[in-house]
Amino acid sequence: MEGFLVALVISFGVIFVAELGDKSQLMALTFATRFRPLPVLIGITIATAIVHLASVAIGVGLNAALPTGWISLVAGLAFLGFGAWTLRGDKLTEEEKRKAERSTKSAIVAVGVAFFLAELGDKTMLATITLATKYGWFGTWLGSTLGMVAADALAILVGRMLGRRLPERTIRYGAAVLFAICGLWLIFEAIAELT
Repeated sequence: MEGFLVALVISFGVIFVAELGDKSQLMALTFATRFRPLPVLIGITIATAIVHLASVAIGVGLNAALPTGWISLVAGLAFLGFGAWTLRGDKLTEEEKRKAERSTKSAIVAVGVAFFLAELGDKTMLATITLATKYGWFGTWLGSTLGMVAADALAILVGRMLGRRLPERTIRYGAAVLFAICGLWLIFEAIAELT
């Protein structure tokens, strides 16, 4: 039990701190301006749990890493596309707006897929792999997942507060810029790793 608690506490702390100011925290803030907080948090939790489970499996079982350079490159290009799509904007009828506010499935899927792609090859994934090689899988998985969700929950709170005070156009441009920054960040990480 002591080893589990050590893994849980250390993994929580390391991943929480690593996530502060990370691109996925910026994504959480962006999604929180567009969707209700609970679906955003559910999407983040599901994606994080899956990625970190894979991370600890790699760390414990294989002591190897995924070809993160290529994954980061593809994810970066996808985020540039998300930014352009957000900038273009969509118009919803009043009925579609009411339906979108009620619907949580699409928000959970959108957030989950975006976070899954962003976290593959990210520093938190690599940190989780490293922690799992030293502390074991379950405590590391639970601690790293909780640490990331806690850090991103802070971003969701900030995003919700900003979303109430900013006009939709400002939010759309800000979201597009944040997606572009995340995309470029991933592309630069990929280039650095692949060269």
